[in-house]
This record gives sequence, C-alpha cells and structure tokens, in this order.
Amino acid sequence: MRRLVLALTLSSLCVGAGAAETSSQLAQGVLPDVTAWRRDFHQHPELSNRETRTAKIVADELKKLGYTVRTGIAHTGVTGVLKGGKPGRRLAIRADMDALPVTEQVDLPFASKVKSQYAGREVGVMHACGHDSHTAMLLGLAEIFAKMKSDLPGEIMLVFQPAEEGAPPGEEGGASLMVKDDVFKDFKPDAVFGMHVVSSLNVGLVGVRPGGAMASSDAFHIIVHGKQTHGAVPWAGIDPIVTAAEIVTAAQTIVSRQLDISKNPAVLTFGTFHGGTRFNIVPDSAELTGTIRTFDEGMRKQIMDSLRRTAEHVAAANGATVDAQIPSSESTNPVNYNDPALTARVRESLEKAVGKDKVIESPRWTASEDFPYFALGAKAPSVYFFVGATPAGQDAATAPMNHSPKFFLDEGALPVGVAAMLQASLDFLAGA
Repeated sequence: MRRLVLALTLSSLCVGAGAAETSSQLAQGVLPDVTAWRRDFHQHPELSNRETRTAKIVADELKKLGYTVRTGIAHTGVTGVLKGGKPGRRLAIRADMDALPVTEQVDLPFASKVKSQYAGREVGVMHACGHDSHTAMLLGLAEIFAKMKSDLPGEIMLVFQPAEEGAPPGEEGGASLMVKDDVFKDFKPDAVFGMHVVSSLNVGLVGVRPGGAMASSDAFHIIVHGKQTHGAVPWAGIDPIVTAAEIVTAAQTIVSRQLDISKNPAVLTFGTFHGGTRFNIVPDSAELTGTIRTFDEGMRKQIMDSLRRTAEHVAAANGATVDAQIPSSESTNPVNYNDPALTARVRESLEKAVGKDKVIESPRWTASEDFPYFALGAKAPSVYFFVGATPAGQDAATAPMNHSPKFFLDEGALPVGVAAMLQASLDFLAGA
C-alpha cells in the first residue's frame, strides 16, 4: 500500500500530457539547463562571501519561475519560496554556492582561469568541491517544481547559501549567519534536505546513513610564549619552538591513548606551525593551529580539555606559557546528523529514484559541513546524502578528492542528484 501511495503521489505531480513521468525522466528534461548552469558557474567561480554574480543569476532565474525571492541574506544568500496548489508539508532544500582558493589543474573547455585575493595574496579560484553542481541542480529542481506548481503539495523553500567553506578571516558568513539573519522568519520548514557530490563514490551511486553522517569541526589556536635570545646561547632564553614541537608530539596520544575510539572515530590535526624570523634567533613566540573532528559531544569536550591541559603542562615544564584558544572562533560546525526515522523514509525515495542496488549506507566522513545550522535554526529534522561524482569504471578510492586542484565531476552525476532529491522531496511533501 505504501508503494502504491508513493507511485500515485508522483503520478499526480508530473507535468505534460501522456503517461506519468518518473523522477529520472523529469531530471533528464531539465538536464540541458542544469549542465549549462553548472559549466557557467564552474568557469566563473567566486570565493566565500563574494558570490555576487552567482547569486544574481540564481535570483533572476527564481523570479522568472515565479518564486518569492529574498536576497542579501548573510551577504549574498538567496532563497526562493514556492507555494504548491495542494495541501502538504513545508520543506527547505539547500545548495551552497562558493568556490575555493585553489588553482584548477583539470583540462576542461570551461576550466576556471579566475584569480582573486584571499588572506592578502593572489590565488586561483576553483569549484574544487562541486558547489557549482549543487547550485545548478537546485535550479533544475526549481524548474521542475514550478512546472508542477498547481499539483504540488505544500511549500518549498530553496536555499542558496554562501560561504559554506568558511568566511574569509575577520568576516562572518555561511549557514550560521543565514540563520542569524532569520532565513526562516517567514517559512518554518518541517524538514531540511541537502546533498553533496563526492569523488569517493562512482556516478550512479547515492550514499546516505542515519545518525552522524559528517563530523563536527572545531578549529584551535595555541600561542606559545617563550623568551627571545641568540640562537648560539639558547640557555639564556626560553625556546617556544621546541616547546611547541613537544606540544604537537604529546597531543598525538590524546586520540590514540585517551579516547575510546571503538565507539566513535575522532581526529586531532595540527595544520600550521609558525615561529621565528631568522635562523640564529630563538623567537619569543610560536603559533600552532589545527582542527578537531568528532561525532560525539563527550569526546569533543574530552579532546578540547586534554589538548588545553597538554599545552599548558608541556609549556610549564619548559618555563614557557601558552594562550590556548580551544576552540577558536573560526570553522566551528556541529555534527551533520541525519534524523534516523526521516532517513529511513528518504532512503526508500532514493532507492525508488535511482535503484535499490545503487543506494548504499555511506561511511561516516570526518569532513565537516555547516548544513546542520539550518536544522538547528529551523528546529526541524534533516537529511543529507551523497551523490557519486567519479566516472564509472574509475577507482573512486584513488580519484582526486574534493578540494583537490584535480577534482573532477563527471556530469553524469547531475541527473542522478536531481532525480534523487526530486523523489525525496515530493514524497516528503505529500506525507509519504
């Protein structure tokens, strides 16, 4: 009976004359537009909080399709709301728009040649994480929803988010700022959906898992204060470089020896180590930054407490002091948590859209996303799934990862993502 309800739901929502179209057929119908948008966005990438061209294209397209459009949310964010002709639920679907400070190394006719400024230096700019495809696919979904408006149950909010990769230093942005800017002030969704293309899956595959799908992310910043002296007489000072090196080494036991990683994985990574200006001077300070990734709040707190204690005690043993910002203000995201009951229903929709054998339970990924802020802001359950981007036949395990200058998106992922999200959305709106 459930399957019959789902089939009838989709049948009543399809557009055009003749036999009802499946979600895959509807996705194919908008594929030329989706592909053109994706290539245009790829060739003209914009860094976080600078997505003005992309946002204008998005807003203009949504207005043409009859959506109620709001712009300027969290600097360049855009939303479009469409009220269907039939009663149903409210759903928000999010896509991110920003690119990365990465110089593209993929030979494409529409490869990015864009240069920009980031952190005070000139950088290449590339959609090295597939956000161009996310924006294009959500615009394709906007087309489909608009065509079936009279038969669409409930209401849809399409959220085009800036700065998912993190706001530039000294700025605020991303999902948390959209929520702070009251993105849901006139639209309270019953659920929030999102998706991401990944090189770790081949085209045609879709991955989803209940519970923690992506890790929380917390940056940290530790400044070690010593006493400057001549490098030839280190005993006359206090060496912050040696102290910082000992902190890095000692911190490696936090995850490996202090956490029960049989319960959940965790990561503690030092990303930068800066100290000194000249080979023969012991400097007065050294700085360390890094990231903490966890799936459990208790383990998150344990790592932070242990790292702070380790830094302070190692410094004291060397006669130094530390200023430990754990966590620091940048790049803090909650666990990307998929509501288990909703995920089970969405998985049925994904299997219907792309085939049961093409939907897998994805492993937990220690990468992080700011998507969870939308669910927290809306006080609604959310589901976030992954769409394969690596060509069929190629070993996805060895494909260049997201964020690589060689990241390559097989455009066969586009109709898969559109069909998967369309089916999940229509089933949810109709109450299936």
